[in-house]
Amino acid sequence: MGVVTAYPFGVMNWHELVNDTVGGVNVSVSYCPLCDTIVAFNRSNTTYGVTGKLYQSCLVMYDRADDTLYSQPWGMGIIGAKVNRNLKTIPAIKTTLGAWLSKYPNSKILSTDTGHNRDYFSYPYGSYYTDKRIIFPVRNQQRLTLHPKAIVSYVWEADQQTPKNQFSGASYQFVHDQLKKVGEKVVEFNGRPIRARWDSQLQTVLVEEFDGTPIPSSTAFAFVYAAYFGK
Repeated sequence: MGVVTAYPFGVMNWHELVNDTVGGVNVSVSYCPLCDTIVAFNRSNTTYGVTGKLYQSCLVMYDRADDTLYSQPWGMGIIGAKVNRNLKTIPAIKTTLGAWLSKYPNSKILSTDTGHNRDYFSYPYGSYYTDKRIIFPVRNQQRLTLHPKAIVSYVWEADQQTPKNQFSGASYQFVHDQLKKVGEKVVEFNGRPIRARWDSQLQTVLVEEFDGTPIPSSTAFAFVYAAYFGK
């Protein structure tokens, strides 16, 4: 096994994005606490930052090399030199630090010694994680059948179309509570069968090809999938 790295939510709730190098690969790991979305990607030779802007209530990142803005749940450029281009995403999962260290005891962990004065051991958003409140308006909520903060994992693959303010391509969501009960689900995705399974040790959903190759996915609040993928 290569290098294994964890990024605690206590830090990510405040800073939302970290630029790192893992096993010789330059990566950025992003987390939006308002949407519970996690998108990790190969950052090549640049670094990314947080704009402070939101789109559909979610994090907007920027490439420090050319100032392209990226909508995080899509991993897609929305303004600037790389508009409509997609980041090269890599697998990342959401779990507890205890469960992660139980499986990967030699994991590196992002330090709370960031140089900033933050309380990394308390959640800064009150009851937001579990209540029905969405602070900023988002679209397509009339299509939502789940609790808006139900946890889902989604996969997405863009195509070559570039409709304004929309995502074009294939997407699918797996509801954590449902998958925890059935254990595994096989679906047709973008012309091939893929599998999502509940990992009882990590207490989360893993999505993979039939040969076991991990497919990059993201957790999200249910309202996010409706807003971004229109389903």
